[in-house]
Amino acid sequence: MSTAAAQPAEWKMPSTRKVAVISLILTESALFTIFLVAYLFYMGKSLNPPYPSKVLEFPLLATIALLSSSVTIVFSEKALHRGNKGGFHFWWAVTIALGAYFLWFTAMEWKHLIFQENLTLATNVFGTTFYSLVGLHASHVIIGLVLLTMVLILSLLGKVPADHTEHLEMISWYWHFVDAIWIVVVTVVYIISTRT
Repeated sequence: MSTAAAQPAEWKMPSTRKVAVISLILTESALFTIFLVAYLFYMGKSLNPPYPSKVLEFPLLATIALLSSSVTIVFSEKALHRGNKGGFHFWWAVTIALGAYFLWFTAMEWKHLIFQENLTLATNVFGTTFYSLVGLHASHVIIGLVLLTMVLILSLLGKVPADHTEHLEMISWYWHFVDAIWIVVVTVVYIISTRT
C-alpha cells in the first residue's frame, strides 16, 4: 500500500457562495411554508364569493413555461462550461423569455380576477391568501429575472469572466428553487383548493 493512498484527503472549506445560497433557499422555504400553511388553514373558509373553483383555471401554459426554464438554464450552464458563449447567451435569453411569459400570464390572470371576478385582497379570505401566496412567488420570479437579465447584459458586454461560473451556478440554483416552489403552489392553489 502506497503512502499517498493511505493519507486522508485534505479537508477544504465549502464554498461561501454555496453556503449562502443554501441558507437563502432554506430561509425562503420556511417563509413559503408559512404562507402555504396559512392558505391551507383558511381554505374553504370564505363566507362570500368568489370561490376558487369558480374563478381559477389551471395555468397550464404558464406552468410549462416556468418548468421548462429550469431545463433551458441547465442548457445555458452546459454551453458556458463548454466555452460556447453563443449557446450560453441563447439559452440564458430563452430562460428569461420563459420567466417573463410566466409573469405576463400572472399579470393577466390578476387583471381578470380583479376586474372581471371582483376578487381583491379585501374581498374575502380566499382573495387575501391567494394574492399573498401567488404574489410572494411572483416577487421571487421578478428577482430571478432581474438577476438573469443583469447577467445576460453584462455577459454580452464581455464583463462576465470565464472563472465566474460558480456565480452563475448560484443564480441557477435560485431559479430552480423558484420553479420547485411553483410546483407546490400550483398544486395547493389550482388543484387542491379548486376541488374543495
